[in-house]
Amino acid sequence: MSQTFVRAAFYRGGSSKGVFFHRADVPQDRTTLEEMLLAVLGSPDPYKRQLNGMGGGVSSLSKAAIIGPPTHPDADVDYLFAQIAVDRPVVDWGANCGNLSSVIGPFAVDEGLVSVEDSEALVRIHQVNTKKIIHARFPVRDGRAVVEGDFVIAGVAGAGARIALDFLDPGGTVTSGLLPSGNVVDHVMVDGRSYAVSLVDASNPVVFVRAADCGMTGGELPDAIEANRPLMALLDAIRREGGVLMGLGADATSVGLANPKISMVGTPSPFRTLDGQTLDETTHDIAVRMISMEQAHRAVTLTGAMCVGVAARIEGTLAEQALRPDHQGDEIRVGNPSGLVSVGARVLKRHDGWHAENATVFRTARRLMQGEVAVPQGAVR
Repeated sequence: MSQTFVRAAFYRGGSSKGVFFHRADVPQDRTTLEEMLLAVLGSPDPYKRQLNGMGGGVSSLSKAAIIGPPTHPDADVDYLFAQIAVDRPVVDWGANCGNLSSVIGPFAVDEGLVSVEDSEALVRIHQVNTKKIIHARFPVRDGRAVVEGDFVIAGVAGAGARIALDFLDPGGTVTSGLLPSGNVVDHVMVDGRSYAVSLVDASNPVVFVRAADCGMTGGELPDAIEANRPLMALLDAIRREGGVLMGLGADATSVGLANPKISMVGTPSPFRTLDGQTLDETTHDIAVRMISMEQAHRAVTLTGAMCVGVAARIEGTLAEQALRPDHQGDEIRVGNPSGLVSVGARVLKRHDGWHAENATVFRTARRLMQGEVAVPQGAVR
């Protein structure tokens, strides 16, 4: 089959990877665009390896981003995110990837979409999926984003230049508000049993459930979680029922793959990370194991981590209940299979309820390849 070639760049952003496009270079018709992205990433793949595309066989490595001129008065660029399913022909537009958000500022500078002076750049990003604004701050030298640095993040080998991401007003990205049900704790029924959940939408919607209620501690490794098929089925059922209460589906079967995420939360306890380290209970403030696109995440989705940070500031949520009792300071250390992610969040209780002013995280990013990506001609009619 003949192929066409589309200008693209391949990046690692935080603990995810994705293919990045200019908006002008991709089909404007959504159906045609989805066909192209599925072909680029190598989906659907019944072997779950995406060997025939740029994907890596897991949800954190099966992503794409489209960047273009701003359509929001407070932004410098638009950023549209696509989550591509690995084993089925699904492109989900209902969420943002916080990790890939770290790429947008450097991409915009290096591609000449914004003009900045050397020193610390500020790029204002309109996140199109969630209609939110993100401020990215990072060093620039000789007109290009600096890559080298000494900042290290869990789950990524090596160090890089620190990128600060400030998510403004992160509540209510794809639902009615920060607490879409209006409650800090709800209950859902699965197989005749009631499960307590907290439904929070900050940067992305997440269903929080106690790890102990699922027979877990919150310190398990992803392979052990995925190997426990009854657990995975239970978590997906709870996630879908929570999604209905969040207004993300008329019934459980209509709730999508990408949203909401589900997170098991537990009180801090010793756990072993994917690289073999053992972290004791003093190293983190809350234990989190997150399921994304029907897979146990190897770290924690960054938007999910921000939602944890916000939820832990709201009195009475399951995340707040799991938080270390003696926790102090502005940041919350989220224990996850790859180690720790620190999240800063400012959350206030007003006369009309809880309000999240911002959530702040720090990442690194690196351009891995640039040029053109091959697309079967039939996928870009």
